[in-house]
Amino acid sequence: MTGSPPPGLWAATADEDWSQRPALAGDAGVDVAIIGGGLTGLWAARALAMGAPDLRVIVVESQTCGFGASGRNGGWASVLFPSEPAWAHEPMVEALASLEAALAEDDIDAQLAHGGTFTFVTSPAQEERVRAVATEPGYRWMDRSEVREHVRPEPVFGAAFTPHCAALHPARLVRGLARSVEARGVRIVEGTRVESFGPRSVTTDHGLIRADHVLRCTEGFTAELPDLRRAVLPIYSLMIATEPLSADVWDEIGLSSRATFTDGRHLIIYGQRTADGRIAFGGRGAPYHFGSRVRPGFDRDDGVFRDLERTLRSLFPQIGRARITHRWGGPLGIARDWNASVGLDRGTGLGWAGGYVGDGVTTAHLAGLTLADLVLGLDTHRTRLAWVDHRSRDWEPEPFRWVGVNVGRAMAAGADRSEVRTGRRARFTERLMDGLTGG
Repeated sequence: MTGSPPPGLWAATADEDWSQRPALAGDAGVDVAIIGGGLTGLWAARALAMGAPDLRVIVVESQTCGFGASGRNGGWASVLFPSEPAWAHEPMVEALASLEAALAEDDIDAQLAHGGTFTFVTSPAQEERVRAVATEPGYRWMDRSEVREHVRPEPVFGAAFTPHCAALHPARLVRGLARSVEARGVRIVEGTRVESFGPRSVTTDHGLIRADHVLRCTEGFTAELPDLRRAVLPIYSLMIATEPLSADVWDEIGLSSRATFTDGRHLIIYGQRTADGRIAFGGRGAPYHFGSRVRPGFDRDDGVFRDLERTLRSLFPQIGRARITHRWGGPLGIARDWNASVGLDRGTGLGWAGGYVGDGVTTAHLAGLTLADLVLGLDTHRTRLAWVDHRSRDWEPEPFRWVGVNVGRAMAAGADRSEVRTGRRARFTERLMDGLTGG
């Protein structure tokens, strides 16, 4: 059958056949039905197959596994957690170690390099914010000279550094995980669109699935499901990638350990040195689309791509006239209070996970393990974490959320311009943004 790879560098360099697996062929009965063939659903399926090999588990994917954010993200397996609660650091560090161990166990070559993350100070106005980051668990402050021993952005006035992050190839990760899950006896159906779901049933365009448990793992595509348009906001994050850079250029830039990087601006940027010697670089700034619409055409925004290229060339002028070879994007999911959550209603058998706010690679692994524990009725350290069974309120109805989200986006961009121009922190604008995003 035909299948569509996700857009961008990762799909193009994954050495994968993106043909779809067979669709659901009529009605089916299983123990666990998982909606969504991304990282959350696949990690849950893997954990269920390992914890209870006799369970009948099916993963239902409308496109191909890894088509969503799981296959097109920035490739950071970080320990960042939405809203950064103090309880999350140790569980996330443990989840990163667990993820790396699982890749080794299943022989998945995700081109992983555990090099940590730099949060640069690239203007004086950012220093106070980044020094605050450096006080968080797992971080330390580096002055300019120490930063430049590892990486040489222009300008840089210091950085917060954490060793707790790995760069990886997300499409290789999710596609390898899908094969591993199948090898453990999980059934995956692709090209199968979920039309509705409820307690112990999933209605698709290819048949009805009866299941004791139904797990929703749809993240940025959640708004496409019935009655969930206001549950998780789809926000687009866009990326670019350079051609492979020469060894001489990398000697000038650094990043020999493939550390990931960002800085202290409000409108988030993120990047990594890829295994094949490119810079993959992304950021926010694309508009939110009225009605929480998710469309293939929204994956591209020429204005945002130009801004990303301008920012990258300013940050690393060492790349010279290197070509930008790939441009792509996709939706991520944000809950109204910016808190990720995972949970299971034991009365209905309905479970969910999501709201990762773009920090989903490691968080999805933790969520998948937690969902499996909940389904199996296990009392573990994971099922006792504070995000379990947390419920965020819905986003505002339109047009209020369209106005609020896009005003917030414009304010973040304006604050960054103001800080570059004046050298002073945009505190008033920050307070206004806190009012929009505080839940």
